[in-house]
Amino acid sequence: MVNYYIYLHGFASSPKSAKAQEISNRFSQMQIKLNIPDLNAGDFSQLTITRQLTQVAATFPDNSTPITLIGSSLGGLTSAYLAQQSPQVKRLILLAPAFGFLSHWLPTLGKEKIQRWQQEQYLMVHHYGQKRSLPLNYNFVTDAAQYTETILQRPIPTLILHGKHDEVIPIAASREFARTRPWVELQELESDHALANVMVEIWQAIYRFCQLP
Repeated sequence: MVNYYIYLHGFASSPKSAKAQEISNRFSQMQIKLNIPDLNAGDFSQLTITRQLTQVAATFPDNSTPITLIGSSLGGLTSAYLAQQSPQVKRLILLAPAFGFLSHWLPTLGKEKIQRWQQEQYLMVHHYGQKRSLPLNYNFVTDAAQYTETILQRPIPTLILHGKHDEVIPIAASREFARTRPWVELQELESDHALANVMVEIWQAIYRFCQLP
């Protein structure tokens, strides 16, 4: 059975991100297509985790095709929820997954900024894919708050690759997630959130985990 591979990019990123392109090129060299949906969906301002879940699930092939999800940061978190709700997902590879995203991100904004965001409904956020600031609706926060990692209990083969020096999502988040889930393999890397300096190691881990030819 041929696997269907999907890569989900991170928050305020795009399918053209360095990681997405690097991994896509590696798959291409093996004549395997890596599908990379644009999670901005033409309107970053209305982004929510729920929208991402709906968007990606709609791209799944027919039910008989096993899916491997590779997700980076918020895309990793989204991948984990997709795997929980869809038996079609057979394997997960999470790159610095954004477990506890709001608890790590919101404190960096500060209370005043969050209150202003709530009142005005939009916050200007730097979008790395667009290389400029774009407005994001407060619905992103209220939607994300309803998702809790405690529900992620489906025993699916999962590989987490996380940098020990991650300044955005501390590696403790992945350690805690893996600690109570024996089906999760955590590989700690000498890197930060971008993982830019360990792409060779990441590909080797993906190659092994997916049992590629």
